[in-house]
Amino acid sequence: MSPDQHQRPLSGRKALITGASRGIGAEIARAYAAAGADLVLTARDGAVLAAPAERLAAEHRVRTVVLSADLADPDVPDRLWDEASGLMEGLDVLVNNAGLSHPETVEALETARFDETLQVNLRAPALLAARAGAAMAASGGGAILTIASAAALRPLVEHFAYSTAKAGLVMATRTLALELGERGVRANSICPTVVLTDMGQKVWGEQPDKAAPMLARIPQSRFAQPREVSDVAVWLASDAASMINGAEIPVDGGYLVS
Repeated sequence: MSPDQHQRPLSGRKALITGASRGIGAEIARAYAAAGADLVLTARDGAVLAAPAERLAAEHRVRTVVLSADLADPDVPDRLWDEASGLMEGLDVLVNNAGLSHPETVEALETARFDETLQVNLRAPALLAARAGAAMAASGGGAILTIASAAALRPLVEHFAYSTAKAGLVMATRTLALELGERGVRANSICPTVVLTDMGQKVWGEQPDKAAPMLARIPQSRFAQPREVSDVAVWLASDAASMINGAEIPVDGGYLVS
């Protein structure tokens, strides 16, 4: 491995990252740029990504392109991959990160919110991954990363729609790994517990009474930092993870085994 490959393990790769304007998506964008990847970054309002994309391009000497993509629009998945791939003349990596959550009990479940959660967290990313996987298989291979959740693997109260959608997306990712692995496509899921993004810090870090029961179920007694998710995302897209396919990687401090 050359020094550049060691320091910039994604050099030469081109990646599409959805939901890149904040939180985990923004951190993965930063980490991928630092690792040498050219990027297509999406958000519902692509304008908010213009300045961050320019900074990443200048700081890390990579190419960045911004697209507006609202995954609540049922037509977006069918065209997003083609548009992004056309701008970059091909893509090697998809990071399915965009998502939303409407915490509510089963008894308070609203059909409209349930439908929106499944559209954004399951239907759109699954269809986007299928389109990406087919294109990657035809061109020699690539990597698909699903940013799922520990809630996809272990039920969480007040997350009926969210857990349902993320569990379905994990299974979709496994199926892609099974069908396309022999053609060089690797598909894996990252399953974090609570991540202290700006929003996570506000909801969990600044509310000790709410955080305490969750922390009690995590052997390491803390929540994840965004960098701990992005480090795994870089690794899974790199040659260092060339034999990792169809896996769910927990970033949870032991939550799933407690």
